[in-house]
Amino acid sequence: MKLIVGIGNPGVEYQRTRHNAGFEVLDRLARRMAPGEVARSRFKGSTIESMDGEEKVILLKPGTYVNRSGECVAEAIHFYKLQSTEDLLVVVDDTALPCGTIRLRSEGGDGGHNGLLNINQHLGDDAWCRLRLGIDAPHPNQPLEKYVLERFNPDQQDTMDDSYERAVNAATCWIQNGITSAMNQYNNGSQAD
Repeated sequence: MKLIVGIGNPGVEYQRTRHNAGFEVLDRLARRMAPGEVARSRFKGSTIESMDGEEKVILLKPGTYVNRSGECVAEAIHFYKLQSTEDLLVVVDDTALPCGTIRLRSEGGDGGHNGLLNINQHLGDDAWCRLRLGIDAPHPNQPLEKYVLERFNPDQQDTMDDSYERAVNAATCWIQNGITSAMNQYNNGSQAD
């Protein structure tokens, strides 16, 4: 079983903001893996269950704000009795990466991201996979909190639409072939499909 979590803030006012890049990828992944499926309210969020061959895949969108994402993730892991945190992939925005870049890692710190920090706190370790989507850094005089809650400018949005599709492909590769294969294919800057 695999669990993929998209990080973002609930509510119409946050749709398509930089902080909701994880939600955007999860929505696209759901349309590809489970077209027409209706999400179920669970774990302070919503889930869609799908199959990829023999692998059960749970797509989870927390209904909590970003800084409380760990509550939802921990509940889902406990409920599904996930055998290993290596079977968890968290999709998240990253201001340390250029807009449109995607980067997979098998573990690591929170990089200053409150959602990742909260997940680390609830799980007790950081040995779980993450798929980061670059959203550019804010200008030096712009507060980070304001920047991540704004929508992309038109040039960034075009770039992000491409990166969302690459991220969906990378997540699919992770499901089918594992983190090492996904990192090898998608961390080198290629447009791998």
